[in-house]
Amino acid sequence: MNNKGRVIRSTGSWYTVALDGEYIQARLRGKFKQNDLKLTNPIAVGDYVSLTREENQETAIISEILPRENYIIRKSTRKTNFSHILASNIDQAFLVVTLRQPRTSLGFIDRFIVSTESFRIPTTIVVNKMDLVSKSKDQAFLQDIHEIYEPLGYPVLEISALKDEELQRDFFDKLQGKTTLLSGHSGVGKSTLLNRLIPDAQQSTKEISNFTSKGVHTTTFAEMFPVKGGGYLIDTPGIKEFGILDIDEVELSHYFVEMRKYLGQCKYNNCKHLTEPGCKVLEVLEEGYIHPYRYDSYVKIMHEEDSHR
Repeated sequence: MNNKGRVIRSTGSWYTVALDGEYIQARLRGKFKQNDLKLTNPIAVGDYVSLTREENQETAIISEILPRENYIIRKSTRKTNFSHILASNIDQAFLVVTLRQPRTSLGFIDRFIVSTESFRIPTTIVVNKMDLVSKSKDQAFLQDIHEIYEPLGYPVLEISALKDEELQRDFFDKLQGKTTLLSGHSGVGKSTLLNRLIPDAQQSTKEISNFTSKGVHTTTFAEMFPVKGGGYLIDTPGIKEFGILDIDEVELSHYFVEMRKYLGQCKYNNCKHLTEPGCKVLEVLEEGYIHPYRYDSYVKIMHEEDSHR
């Protein structure tokens, strides 16, 4: 008998699946073809799957992965030309960033947003560790984040996961009835935030490595936690770099929301918005309608993609 469940945890070989109010351990039998995607993980947290219980009734075999509504995918850090799905069937994403210990770059934020924009997944930037912010050193960078992303439709929240007393109250309405992805660099405090929002999660937290200032990985596998009142929060392993997948060079500009309204107004249909004459995007960039930091990210991503072709 086939049953439909949802994958809430992946450990590489076994998957924890929520099925009819209970959790069951399931595994794959054989290989799944993934629409020509080369994946390090054929099944992702958030996937809906069809299951067949094994004779012992305590475990199950995953017989089918149901079509995904969307997913967040990045280049594999372990296998060249392979990709890794962070999570699927997401309603919104929270990207946790920090101004120090470690400092999140604007380029990292933009790469993540390109991946969410490819599926029109609403994204909120959560600036954590505000208790560590120095007025002189960090305030200008914080102001940049607000000025760049809020006008584009990406809300920016300032929090201190360790110290904010009303954290659960402030986030409660935002999480209700939705599947929310929580992502960010290693060491930005995702696990601390998760523990505050969902006390039952009890994720382990570790001190930042003083040697690298990049953070210590605390979450090994992606996991989905039920939110009180309805919804899920997906915690993902900390990401040191966010390598995006091959994107058609004409498509990339569609994932920069400030460029969309000008697409189709360039002199050439296949304009890359780099050096072409009669480029509308370059024109409005000069006029100040596109932030130079965002355009710089666009150019860097475009050149990265070119180098991989």
